[in-house]
Amino acid sequence: MRYQTFVARNAAGLELEQLHRLRLQWLEQAEGDVFALATLYPSGHHIPDHHHIQAQLLHAISGVAMVTTKFGRWMVPPHHALWLPAGVEHAVDMLGDVSMHSIYVRPDAVAGLKDHLHVVGLTPLMDNLIREAVAVAPERQAEERTMFVMGLLLHEIPNLEERPLGLPFPEDRRLAMLCRGFLKDPSPHTNIDNWADRLGMSRRTFTRMFRRETGLSLSTWRQQACLLAALPRLTEGEPVTSVALDLGYGVPAFTTMFKRMLGAPPRHYLHSAA
Repeated sequence: MRYQTFVARNAAGLELEQLHRLRLQWLEQAEGDVFALATLYPSGHHIPDHHHIQAQLLHAISGVAMVTTKFGRWMVPPHHALWLPAGVEHAVDMLGDVSMHSIYVRPDAVAGLKDHLHVVGLTPLMDNLIREAVAVAPERQAEERTMFVMGLLLHEIPNLEERPLGLPFPEDRRLAMLCRGFLKDPSPHTNIDNWADRLGMSRRTFTRMFRRETGLSLSTWRQQACLLAALPRLTEGEPVTSVALDLGYGVPAFTTMFKRMLGAPPRHYLHSAA
């Protein structure tokens, strides 16, 4: 296996748009199994639709990145990463200042790489491997230690646990319109009967259609949409109480939902991410 690192920081004086074009050109020509890159982005920065021939593990070590594809929206808060299979068209928006690390992987570089887009939780081992990978100086790429770090990083990717922070969108136009309306005004009181009536469907027909279009039940999709709305605000330091109430939850119910979806209550989760 061959490994390369390419640390592209906008501190070098390049405009971010130039940096992005340089990165895409380099990736198209690069040879090897895995590549590591690091970039700093200001709040509100938008990376337009693009794709690359490698799969990408996108990791925001600070700030929150929102990735949009034709399949839906994926949020990448601190302590998480997004796995983007090769060739997937995507755009990225920065919610707050973002320090981003990206690992690009040749699709057949190692067995077990997933072929679907999803968010993963990073283990302490993986977090440190990524930091080591992007910190490698060009003159040290051929060193034995660098080879071990990059090789272990590559083999750890298939072991990362999926997290429910994606929000797949349906292709059906009427159903997509209901989902977009929910994102503008999320509420835990949205239910199957209400949406089925609005589409003129039976409860059973709607349930089958929604799962076929999104891969999720409406209840799970609704909870993930509420998490997408809550996480940027919580990351910016807003009190759990105000975020929960704005989303239509009581604090105990919000905490229970948050813990069930992410494995820890909001304060503990955000403290660990920090």
